[in-house]
Amino acid sequence: MRDSIKSLLFIVACAATTYCEANPRQQQPPNVVLILADDLTMGDLGHRNGGLSRTPHLDRLARQSVTFRSAYSASCVCAPARAALLTGRYPHRTGVVSLNMNRFPALTRLRTDEVTIADVLSDHGYHTGLIGKWHCGTGEDHHPLQRGFQEFVGFSGSQDLSYFDYVLDDNGATRHVTDEYLTEDLSRRAIEFVRRNQDRPFFLHLAHYAPHRPLEAPEELIQHYRDTGLDESTATIYAMIEVMDRGIGGLLDELTALELDRRTVIIFASDNGPDPITGSRFNLDLRGTKYEVYEGGIRVPLFIRLPGRFPSGERNHIVHFIDLFPTILDICEIEHSSDNKLDGSSFLSVLQKKPRSDRRSLYWQWNRGEPNFTHNAAMRWGPWKVVRPFVTRKVNPADSTATPVLYNLDDDPFEQHDLAMEEPERFRLMQQSLEQWCQDVERDRLRSQRTSDQ
Repeated sequence: MRDSIKSLLFIVACAATTYCEANPRQQQPPNVVLILADDLTMGDLGHRNGGLSRTPHLDRLARQSVTFRSAYSASCVCAPARAALLTGRYPHRTGVVSLNMNRFPALTRLRTDEVTIADVLSDHGYHTGLIGKWHCGTGEDHHPLQRGFQEFVGFSGSQDLSYFDYVLDDNGATRHVTDEYLTEDLSRRAIEFVRRNQDRPFFLHLAHYAPHRPLEAPEELIQHYRDTGLDESTATIYAMIEVMDRGIGGLLDELTALELDRRTVIIFASDNGPDPITGSRFNLDLRGTKYEVYEGGIRVPLFIRLPGRFPSGERNHIVHFIDLFPTILDICEIEHSSDNKLDGSSFLSVLQKKPRSDRRSLYWQWNRGEPNFTHNAAMRWGPWKVVRPFVTRKVNPADSTATPVLYNLDDDPFEQHDLAMEEPERFRLMQQSLEQWCQDVERDRLRSQRTSDQ
């Protein structure tokens, strides 16, 4: 009897081994698809705005994913947010503190000694690709192909770009495109990337430009939203988002068709809040916009899906762009060490719906040009948030004399009631912590700058 059982177990083991050898996907780590929209708000999605916009695929993804009530970008503008997303470090440490690559090239270049998530994943056998917007430096040493990406089709920033007439960098070759709509082009290329790499682990960063300016979309879609009574700006933005939603739906469907959906982690987010230059639109009534560290400028949608491993539903934990680097590595079971200490921490346990402490401090600051930490800086600790108020988007402003404020976001999510006088000790300690962070990241920024200039 025992010999019979041993023989049976041997046969089962051999069969399992043969199956895995014949099906190499079974032995592979999860693929990673990181999708980033540009200037998309919490309120731009149909399931958040009562159906004003048509985003069925993103709405479906949200239902299937872990979503976050308090997910934050690392900045209220594009480039610093992306630098933090790629490195797991506050943007000031990476050297990317401004957003205009033509006007401030030295302030929009990711330091060459920074390690990106693409660097680490490519070192561990992933095929890595970036399709879309790269906003972390120009020049040979700062090209995405030198920053861990083995494929790059996209553009460096946001200057001189039309959705109907644009130039792409296709792995170093220049492509002038006039017969496609940019968002559809990027979505098509993302699907092609997945098809080409379906039999090996891959990391795809799909960095859409929509709905960033210039506001352009197919006329028939814009007309649909005009007919609902929306103003021209909002109608065009929703049309741009609808095209992006269709493309994301096509990508998700392709993963399913290739039987990759259950072993591919999908991450969807936006880099910051709505651009005030395009007018105002619904954003859950949050205060502030892009350029500001109020909630409307830095709170973003974040969906993370991995079927069978992450129970879907909303989480109350506070997460930040600096956390995505360590979380992705944790999901992929990759150990990483670097001289550049990460600021973020993995929230894999939150995705798995396990207990985790939520008492840490998080920080933000931005002004145009060299950092001036008296302007537009914030710290969050639990429900409490200290803000050094936004004053101006002008370059290198004089020191601000605006009085800092304290909010309790649990009771006051719209940041209307200053509690600094009612909570003087809490206010003092949080102010002190924010000032220490400002000094710390500025020391790192200047030290790295001096090193790179030598």
